[in-house]
Amino acid sequence: MRKQKGFSLIELLIVVAIILVIAAIAIPNLLRARIAANEASAVRSIRTIDTVEVAYASYPSLGYANNLSTLGPGTNSGNTSASSTNAILLDSVLGCVGGTGSTPCSKSGYNFVLTGGAPVGGQIYTYVTTADPMIQEQSGHRHFYSDTPGFIRYNESNAATSTDAPLQ
Repeated sequence: MRKQKGFSLIELLIVVAIILVIAAIAIPNLLRARIAANEASAVRSIRTIDTVEVAYASYPSLGYANNLSTLGPGTNSGNTSASSTNAILLDSVLGCVGGTGSTPCSKSGYNFVLTGGAPVGGQIYTYVTTADPMIQEQSGHRHFYSDTPGFIRYNESNAATSTDAPLQ
């Protein structure tokens, strides 16, 4: 009698079952890691926006910027000359054209919006930056908020505000 080479159907099913069990354990961990990375990126982006706002406000008689596109390169991402409307302090992803409540800038699963306060004597003395997950519980858990003092605050379920807990 001739001996067959190869695997039996039972052996192949056992291998497939083991792979499925390993995948069932690994995939949720990978999703949690992605969410943690998105949240870390959002916090870092808000810190960058806070730093850039301080740099922008150091220009004589400008005050803070009123939206993200003012801090970015504007409509021409190859723009090399800075101006009060296109400061080129942010890249074209975070300083996208728009960057207002109706058209947020998106990066790493979060939507970013920068809103300047009401001008006083032609200058803006306050600003608010928010970062909200594009898809709650899939691209991020927490909503982030920062304003003129530069404290980053978060809220687990709703849009973060100035009354929420600061990051430690």
